[in-house]
Amino acid sequence: MSRKPRLEGLDGVLAWGRKPSARVAEAYASRYGLPVWRAEDGFLRSVGLGNQDPPLSIVLDDLGIYYDATTPSRLETLIARPHGPDERMRAASLRVQWCAGRLSKYNHAREVPPPRQGPYILAVDQTYGDASIAHGMADAGSFVRMLEAALDEHPDLPVVLKVHPDVIAGRKRGHFDTLTPGQAARVHLLASDAHPCALLASARAVYTVTSQMGFEALLWDRPVRCFGMPFYAGWGLTRDELPAPGRRSLVTVDDLVHAALIEYPRYLDPETGKRCEAERLAEWMSLQRRMRERFPAEVHALKFSCWKKPVVRAFFNGSRVRFVRQVAEVPAGATLAVWGNRDPGAPAPMRARETRPCSLVHLEDGFLRSVGLGADLVRPLSWVMDRTGMYYDATRPSDLETLLQTTVFDDALLHRARALRQRIVAEGLTKYNVGAGTWRRPPEARRVVLVPGQVESDAAIAWGAPGVRTNIDLLHAARRAAPDAYLVYKPHPDVVAGLRKPGHKESEATRIANEIVVDVPMQALLAEADEVHVLTSLAGFEALLRGKPVRCEGLPFYAGWGLTTDAHRCERRTRQLTLDELVAGALILYPTYVSRTTKAFTTPERALDELLAWRAQSGRSLPLWRKALRAALSLRKR
Repeated sequence: MSRKPRLEGLDGVLAWGRKPSARVAEAYASRYGLPVWRAEDGFLRSVGLGNQDPPLSIVLDDLGIYYDATTPSRLETLIARPHGPDERMRAASLRVQWCAGRLSKYNHAREVPPPRQGPYILAVDQTYGDASIAHGMADAGSFVRMLEAALDEHPDLPVVLKVHPDVIAGRKRGHFDTLTPGQAARVHLLASDAHPCALLASARAVYTVTSQMGFEALLWDRPVRCFGMPFYAGWGLTRDELPAPGRRSLVTVDDLVHAALIEYPRYLDPETGKRCEAERLAEWMSLQRRMRERFPAEVHALKFSCWKKPVVRAFFNGSRVRFVRQVAEVPAGATLAVWGNRDPGAPAPMRARETRPCSLVHLEDGFLRSVGLGADLVRPLSWVMDRTGMYYDATRPSDLETLLQTTVFDDALLHRARALRQRIVAEGLTKYNVGAGTWRRPPEARRVVLVPGQVESDAAIAWGAPGVRTNIDLLHAARRAAPDAYLVYKPHPDVVAGLRKPGHKESEATRIANEIVVDVPMQALLAEADEVHVLTSLAGFEALLRGKPVRCEGLPFYAGWGLTTDAHRCERRTRQLTLDELVAGALILYPTYVSRTTKAFTTPERALDELLAWRAQSGRSLPLWRKALRAALSLRKR
């Protein structure tokens, strides 16, 4: 004899749509007199398909479910209710955001040009047996009638027949295994997994049975012809083959959009795990689409270590990465990712040749990188991905230099840069965020000059320091420029950790500097210093963020724009920048950020949030495994 379940506090039973499994939930609810709520994926679901990514939006319906036109649903009620001017304006703005972000229900596929030039009719197939077909008052014959009508009603136009992504993936079947000879002469079967935005934007009209692409076509302001009764049909917005249920009346497209995208679904912020509004998820999804489309579908990557390979894949998310050991493995004209300023085919440190076998993308750590050193194999939050050169190579242009030289920085971007800069300074963030000691300037020191050391074998010195190239010579130059100053020398953390070799005669720094500091965070030293003298160190940029005067003996990316005192001049840099313009280019427009939480692309603002959380969790001492790794890496360098 079965035991009666405990029902205290139980308000209802949740079922997944109208699937067969929902019948169990319905029977349970009927037995105990409980209401049934139905869940389904929302209309802006995820980047990947259902078997790849969990949904970021869910609809919960206490009356029915949106794709079942045979009974009322909560979505129908929301569409039919009067919407005020502010609600319609919000819906109109969301439509613009949707189209600008090139969004769809699923957002994994690459966007490709339409398969036909000139005007065409888009007809949309669906997976065979999909619940939305039968519950949308349609059947397999509806697809036959849809295609025949598309051909008959537009005799002078070709028809593009779009196949569902699940059919392309081989998980399900569609409705068009074969076409008649007459149909085949005018129908272009699109069987590639193409993102639908370009198809919708270029279509003269869209023919559907119950597919969500009909709703998306309305967002793109395209005429839609329906051969079933999906949630967006029957409201006077589409030309319908079937009579509308009496529950549906005339509405505007913004009434439909407000109900379907703002009121009906529940959204989850992928970066915080908390509920969010539709606009927030649309913003995040738009970033994913934009970043995933930057590079070709296939990218080759040359000579990357095992620990870096997952990082390369993450930063090239949206492209398939093929790792190679030799340039000969790369097809002509392909895109090749290399680390730093490497020339794939010439001995280091020779510059890339004018004639390249492929299109290069130079990778390097970004300027807000991690909590921990790259040489310690700490995974980065940001990389730069430069197609022209590399930011530290002053002998030729880079993407960053071009950005800083040519970008028109609008007020919104400058406001964002200012807020970002102020927060970085307030939170004491730098590139690596290492060090646990403290330091206070001596009371007798009237002028403190901080001199950050660098790894002298670093490419930033090879390509960005046309004069002084060693740390000891930098100290001499600083002493000449500030003979009465209190010089504080900070060796590079990689050298202190034993991961890189000390510079030429660097041990003599004690004869020139007043003090050498080792395990002190860079932000603590910058707070106490009056000015900073560098070769090409990023510490000079970090000093500028904090309003400190900076003298450059080399030509780092932040020199030559009127913000620093420079020992050398770069003739290409002719523009005078404000600090916030420099920040906008160097921290917002140039780097790529990948979240530690989601492994997806993110913004510099969110990267700051993650750096702060990372720093708070990391503690002040190295874990034993990191100490062992550091010791092993140190031995390899000797």
